[in-house]
Amino acid sequence: MGKFLAVLLFGASLSVLPVQPSQASNTPCSGHKGGVAHCQGRTFVCNDGSVSASKRDCSADKGGGSSQGLGLVGNEDADMTPTDNQSECSCRSGHFCTGPRGGHYCITDGGAKSYLRK
Repeated sequence: MGKFLAVLLFGASLSVLPVQPSQASNTPCSGHKGGVAHCQGRTFVCNDGSVSASKRDCSADKGGGSSQGLGLVGNEDADMTPTDNQSECSCRSGHFCTGPRGGHYCITDGGAKSYLRK
């Protein structure tokens, strides 16, 4: 009887522990990227100047590309566009460059390449 009571009390104590599933979820631009700065069409542009590799559609997540909640400037509905000029490959500009093997990337605020998902 004592063993049964101990197991019952242990089980009851587990049911009282707080469960917070919202803290366990992954979101675009989470962690060191600092959150979402704005949408560039379907692409999430992060606060650190990189782009998210998320498979989610930014314009759908943010109400069809609405700039109201994010304070967007310019044409937020347009997807990122290709450019041949290396100086215009900034992730914040909405342009990307194509690498020698066909990969699409943009340059972050820190000068690193941030590759776009295919």
